[in-house]
Amino acid sequence: MSAILRCFSLLFLTFAATAVSANLAFVPSPPAVKAEGFVLQDFHSGRILASVNEKERMEPASLTKMMTAYVVFQEVASGDIKLDDQVRISEKAWRTQGSRMFVEVDTKVGLEHLLKGVIIQSGNDASVALAEYIAGSEEAFAALMNDYARKVGLTDTHFVNSTGLPHPEHYTTPGDMARLAAAVIRDFPQFYEWYSIKEYTYNNITQHNRNKLLWRDEFVDGVKTGHTDSAGYCLVSSAKREDMRLVAVVMGTSSENARAQESQKLLNYGFRFFETHHLYESDEALKEIRIWKGMSETLPLGLNREMYVTIPRGQYKQLDASLSVDTNIIAPALKGQEFGTVTVQLGEEILAEQPLVALEDIAEGGLWQRLLDDVMLWFH
Repeated sequence: MSAILRCFSLLFLTFAATAVSANLAFVPSPPAVKAEGFVLQDFHSGRILASVNEKERMEPASLTKMMTAYVVFQEVASGDIKLDDQVRISEKAWRTQGSRMFVEVDTKVGLEHLLKGVIIQSGNDASVALAEYIAGSEEAFAALMNDYARKVGLTDTHFVNSTGLPHPEHYTTPGDMARLAAAVIRDFPQFYEWYSIKEYTYNNITQHNRNKLLWRDEFVDGVKTGHTDSAGYCLVSSAKREDMRLVAVVMGTSSENARAQESQKLLNYGFRFFETHHLYESDEALKEIRIWKGMSETLPLGLNREMYVTIPRGQYKQLDASLSVDTNIIAPALKGQEFGTVTVQLGEEILAEQPLVALEDIAEGGLWQRLLDDVMLWFH
């Protein structure tokens, strides 16, 4: 079905408020989760389905390494470094405490090996080695991490190292960790596949991925564990069933098993009671409107990004979509310029709202066209 047909099918699904409320599905409260903070979020729509202490500052422990890897992915994508680069292991990297990949001081290790050591083995030594290779020092690398944190919308996160080892100024929130995981999945699908690898061998030492859900749930394909005595046991997980992907974050649980069990509760809840729908493509015309005094008489309007909604299961036919369009639009119009709004509701709740934007440039018309439209506007 085309985006225009989907749009008009939704536009005519208007129900009386009492009828809508009578047909809305019952969704039970989220399960009790034994964690200091947690978030369950739909990847595509961004809707938060369950949360406690979503915006509270907490220690990320090795969840930090999602950002460490994200920065490296960006550097690879820019062409500044390559996966087959050989990285020298400094004494600082070699001596770093905590979980390790077991690289040897003064040796050279392939950058791809180090990345997998960070992602699969949670190697602190590998994290420091990559930080020093890219930025010269771990401190300079942390500045890069914070810059990318701002770019991907982490509003209350600050990094001082690449590993997640405790520091008073090294903090995040469950909500920010969900946003970071979504950025990794969205921006680097070719590297995200590595988060599902269950074990990795380096230097004749095989270590297993600490994400127990990779073994317990066939739909789980990432993403990262974390643990320190002060942070407790943390896990960011993601699972995809058919076209729906969820991201779950639990922070401050009591054990490895607990972080897996609590995460599984959230994922099961989300998939059982909700469904996600792709409503409109980006850059596809939803409406053509009259534009005055232009080289063309019509201006196509659409969205500059795809629109998804996450709703209780079985409620798709209850959705109500509406278009609000500016009146008397005068040329010139620039591609991307806003001329209205698309709003999708379920009952009284607004689920999604995005600007309607021009999908092409319309230049100002000639003198005769402008004079003619001046006259026509008097009668419009």
